[in-house]
Amino acid sequence: MDVGKYVGRTIEMIYLDRHNRFSKRKVKVKSVDGQIVRAYCLEQRGPRVFRVENILAVQPVKIA
Repeated sequence: MDVGKYVGRTIEMIYLDRHNRFSKRKVKVKSVDGQIVRAYCLEQRGPRVFRVENILAVQPVKIA
C-alpha cells in the first residue's frame, strides 16, 4: 500500500491494531519511513504510529 502519497493529507483508514482487532481512524499523515507511518489522529488528538503491513484500506477525506 502506497501511503506515502498521502503525506500532508487527511485520510480515513482501516487497520489491524496491535491486538489484531479491526479499527478505523481519521488521521493526518505526517511521514512515511519504510514500513512506518507517523500520523496525527484527529479523534484521539495525538500522534500515532502505524505499520504499513497492518493498514488494510485508505480513503482520502474531503475537507469541506
